[in-house]
Amino acid sequence: MTTARSQLISVEATPYYHCVSRCVRRSFLCGYDKLTQTSYEHRRGWVEKRLKRIATVFCVDVCAYAIMSNHYHVVLHINKDQAHRLSNHEVVERWLTLHRAPVLIQRFLKSESLSDAEQNACLTIIQTWRERLCSISWFMRLLNQYIASEANREDNCTGHFWEGRFKSQALLDEKALAAAMAYVDLNPIRAGIADTPETSNFTSVKARIKSLRKNQVTAPPLFPFADNPRNNMPERLPFHLADYLELVEWTGQQIRGDKPGHIQSTQLPILERLGIETDSWLNICTNIKKCTLVGSAAAIQTALPLFNRQRRTALQIP
Repeated sequence: MTTARSQLISVEATPYYHCVSRCVRRSFLCGYDKLTQTSYEHRRGWVEKRLKRIATVFCVDVCAYAIMSNHYHVVLHINKDQAHRLSNHEVVERWLTLHRAPVLIQRFLKSESLSDAEQNACLTIIQTWRERLCSISWFMRLLNQYIASEANREDNCTGHFWEGRFKSQALLDEKALAAAMAYVDLNPIRAGIADTPETSNFTSVKARIKSLRKNQVTAPPLFPFADNPRNNMPERLPFHLADYLELVEWTGQQIRGDKPGHIQSTQLPILERLGIETDSWLNICTNIKKCTLVGSAAAIQTALPLFNRQRRTALQIP
């Protein structure tokens, strides 16, 4: 039975979510379809470009992403405070970069004389847009609609391109966030289509490494890492970029089982800092896709009421 989105996403519980959208057709989203001998590799660029554009408009930060042959992963951060800080004109400007303006809003922007009823209608519309700008559902909707339209046009067909709903997982603490990001960034390596993070095309980890090599602090518009994680810090990912890269490298080397790809091992200080045992960490990274809540036992117990849930269908991190 489908779970209501209100029971999957709660900003009060956590601003971080791992989302997955999967193609419903036999034909590929991206990559090469051996059956039809057709390459769809160029579509990876569509997804990455659209993802980055929406991220510059929305108050939803992209922490990690990986674009695969028939699905893609994103780890997103809801920045509700940023949405609330936007002026009414800033909200309108952002929303209209992706949509056409209603006549009433056009008049509002031109500072035309409006009646009280028209003013109130404008403010209602703007408030709706403000809420949508920090909505993961709207973020994914605008990403998927655009890609589906482009793919249908190229394939000269109509109908559904994506599964009816994207899947989402709430990441309740730093350990869950790190595990989900590493899982996403390692997708091409585990699938055997890349050997190292720096050669994993259309992933956030490659984008971050590319920027690092250019002596850039971060890879816009990706959510930046904290230079010095601490309490009361500005909104950033709560660990160092260097430690995260070591985490990805080490985890990618360790995971085996039914996944063909791996990379070389390195020591990983971040595991010790987060207090995670090696075996527990490998279990988390292997099974993270199997649930909707990820976090420590205490974090899960605290979050359940915020999602209006009682059952603990969650992946517990020691």
